[in-house]
Amino acid sequence: MNEIRQPHSDQTVSDQTADAIVVPKVDFSRRGAMVVMTLNRPLVLNAFDDGMRRAVADELARSARNPDIYVVALTSANAKAFCAGGDVRAITAMAQRDMALARSFFAGEYSLNWALDCFSKPSVSFIDGICMGSGAGLTLSNTHRVAGEGYKFAMPETAIGLFPDVGVAHMLAKLPWPLGLYLGLTGRAIGRGDAQWLGLATHCIGRAKFADIMGEFADCQPIDPVLDALHEPQPTGPLQNDQALIEALFSAPTIWDIMQGLEKATGAREAFAKAALSDLRKRSPLSLALTDRHIRAVRSMDLRETLIQDYRLGVRCLEGKDFYEGVRAALIDKDGAPRWAHASVEAVTEDEVASYFTPLGNDDLNLPTRVAMQGVKP
Repeated sequence: MNEIRQPHSDQTVSDQTADAIVVPKVDFSRRGAMVVMTLNRPLVLNAFDDGMRRAVADELARSARNPDIYVVALTSANAKAFCAGGDVRAITAMAQRDMALARSFFAGEYSLNWALDCFSKPSVSFIDGICMGSGAGLTLSNTHRVAGEGYKFAMPETAIGLFPDVGVAHMLAKLPWPLGLYLGLTGRAIGRGDAQWLGLATHCIGRAKFADIMGEFADCQPIDPVLDALHEPQPTGPLQNDQALIEALFSAPTIWDIMQGLEKATGAREAFAKAALSDLRKRSPLSLALTDRHIRAVRSMDLRETLIQDYRLGVRCLEGKDFYEGVRAALIDKDGAPRWAHASVEAVTEDEVASYFTPLGNDDLNLPTRVAMQGVKP
């Protein structure tokens, strides 16, 4: 089937490659009844920036209005990564120049996450390689999430002084408790077997079949029968094997209690507890405390409310220290030695954590209701 390029009036471009060819950061194509959005920033593993966000948001709105579009597909031109997360180097640099602009970046991305959830047509993400941070946010609300053999999901934000944002805390909170809390705190990466078991992926299908599947969708073939017929059952994953240990060690009522429990673990739990504790001690103590409260709080919230809370936390992280320090240590100087604002989780007070969750008043994120987003008359 012929592929027709769809121009985009606000299309941004990626960094120049070695041969000076400039290519779009997101490539849009129309194939029959399907629109394909292909993330195409390979040098930085599709790190998601504001230009990409605006391009995807505009194309999503056009597809919603076009009666000839049956399905939207999201994929990557890079076999190593679907999306390694947001372009946090750009965000922190932006905030140091213009805080209002950095805040608008968060507002724009969370608004896109909400638009994806309110999108009324089928949406399918074809995920192979790394899917972290903003990548998880892009796929969270897709009706179908297809995991290739290289699929790797993680929310590693506590390692850079941030927290699981882009609405993903809402998804983590709905997982069998406390598995989502464990994933959010530790940033542990999981493969497609565990992801499919948890519902983070709906189907496991090899990357080599992605193009043929898209061809079926372009011809308006029903999505579920196509994907169900190709789904590859997976063996029990490492996370599922560790479920009992995680439930025993991460079910305490606060992050402070969890850390104490890990320190005191003995017997069959000791090795797992020591490894988890060692990993947590490397992460921002404040981020751990924020993540703990955030995931617990959104258990009683919908996605819209979660994204509004994401924005409050994001703004406060921009105003603090640890986000900049985490990005510096991990991505700029790459010394792996962040100097966090607190020496340990025990040094973080409940009052300080609570201050991050305080509403922003007139500056809170304003997200339309689902009814308004979908243009449905009440």
